[in-house]
Amino acid sequence: MTAPTPAPLTVDELVDQERRLTMKRFTHDDAWRLGSMLVEMAYLRQAPVAIDIRRGAQQLFHCALPGSSADNDAWIDRKRRVVERYGESSLLVGARHRAKGTTFEASSRLDPNLYAAHGGSFPIAVDGLGVVGTVTVSGLPQAEDHAMVVDALERFIAV
Repeated sequence: MTAPTPAPLTVDELVDQERRLTMKRFTHDDAWRLGSMLVEMAYLRQAPVAIDIRRGAQQLFHCALPGSSADNDAWIDRKRRVVERYGESSLLVGARHRAKGTTFEASSRLDPNLYAAHGGSFPIAVDGLGVVGTVTVSGLPQAEDHAMVVDALERFIAV
């Protein structure tokens, strides 16, 4: 069962998501639980995605579900680099550029083979520490990748 395509979000709505989705802590066990939650969600939605969770430079969780490919891993790397560089979700970074009447590719001066401001990568922020890692999904249209990550983070934080 595929999730419906989410409505486009404004820059303010994307900023609000990041403000709301801050954690009290983020451990290796938390990465496993969040990743496992994303895998379960993807199976229920029959979503052919790859999932990646990192704390700093260390990959704590990775899973490639049926239908995903090595291309999804490359997209994960490109979207994750945007979050690491800007400290904001890859969708928000792209939306900020579009709101200025340009594109990330045209105005960032970053190599598009290494950076992609497309939805699906979200900062893992911890109270008092700031951004400590990333959670990324790739395999669906960018708004759906982003929505899956946000849905998982909302559920994870509520537990």
